[in-house]
Amino acid sequence: MTAINPQPFPFVSVSGAPYERGVQYGRAVPERVKRSIGLYGGTLDELGMDAAQKKKLITAFADQIAGFGAHYLAEMRGIADGASVALDDIILINARTEIVAQARREMRKPEAEDDAVDGCTGAVILPERSASGRIIHGQNWDWRAECAETAIVLRVAREDGPDFMTFVEAGGLARCGLNAAGIAITANYLESDRDYRETGIPLVLIRRKVLEQKHFAMALRAVAATPKTCSNNMMVSSSEGYAVDFECAPDEVFPLYPADGLLVHANHWVSPVALAKLKDVGLLGDSFYRDKRVEHLLGARKLTPDDLKAAFFDDFATPFAVCRPVLPNSAGDLSATVAMIILDSTEGTMDIAPLPAHCRDFTRYSLQAPPQALRRAAE
Repeated sequence: MTAINPQPFPFVSVSGAPYERGVQYGRAVPERVKRSIGLYGGTLDELGMDAAQKKKLITAFADQIAGFGAHYLAEMRGIADGASVALDDIILINARTEIVAQARREMRKPEAEDDAVDGCTGAVILPERSASGRIIHGQNWDWRAECAETAIVLRVAREDGPDFMTFVEAGGLARCGLNAAGIAITANYLESDRDYRETGIPLVLIRRKVLEQKHFAMALRAVAATPKTCSNNMMVSSSEGYAVDFECAPDEVFPLYPADGLLVHANHWVSPVALAKLKDVGLLGDSFYRDKRVEHLLGARKLTPDDLKAAFFDDFATPFAVCRPVLPNSAGDLSATVAMIILDSTEGTMDIAPLPAHCRDFTRYSLQAPPQALRRAAE
């Protein structure tokens, strides 16, 4: 990024069978797909991996994806064909967390790890705390600032289940989002000493599986029962009025439940059971106050989506704040809160602001309507 000039994320709407949807997707945003490939493929090059090493690593995850659902690979193949790129590059985007981390370990370059970790502060407000009586779910996504120029909003009309909408890096199948059955998911970084011992299902595919479900119970099961390569925190809510936060180790999950009508999570392990069984090796210093800052700012009153936005704009201890401005990290890259996302699973809408520390302009994306610019959030 040469200048901080946030623009609304492109909206891509696709339909049909998986391969056809993928082709539509790839053709709609080929340059953004190529930027995503460059971002993560470039990281593998910097680590010194040759073509054979890359191929072996990507093939291991392709095999896992094929076993999890052949339609996922068909959709990825469609994206590759639509954007005129290699299928392996699309698999890389969809398993980038796992592939890049595995590459660092194989190349024995842990020092190459940068501090633009895939962070986030997430929250769910339950109906009893919501002024409208509807659940409110959202997050700040902290990652590489360049992703403000690679992310999109994808709406998928399905023939085999509920339609869904996801905010995602171009070329990916899902990140955070909601579906027409009222199920929503956000996710954020966790790390433990159990990570990368086995090859499991990429996190992107687990999030996508959640968005394909008709029933809240099956969405929860998709998170809880799927083996993973690395740790992650996944917060799943239902417009019926409940939410569960799963702190996930590769082989075990530790559920956290709402307290006083709220769930808030940053990037450190909270579950006492988890902390008794594993070691938190992520330990981002700002994580220890970001969740508490959001809880404090939300207070004990009835809340609106604007209240959640205001809490997510918090700049306490900036630049390491809930809302992070663009800043260089130790690897020379830029890190930031890339987007603020507020989900209304009852209405089927997502309000999203790019680089919110620099931009308070939200766009509303809908399962039913074209994108709509919203009034600027209060300073």
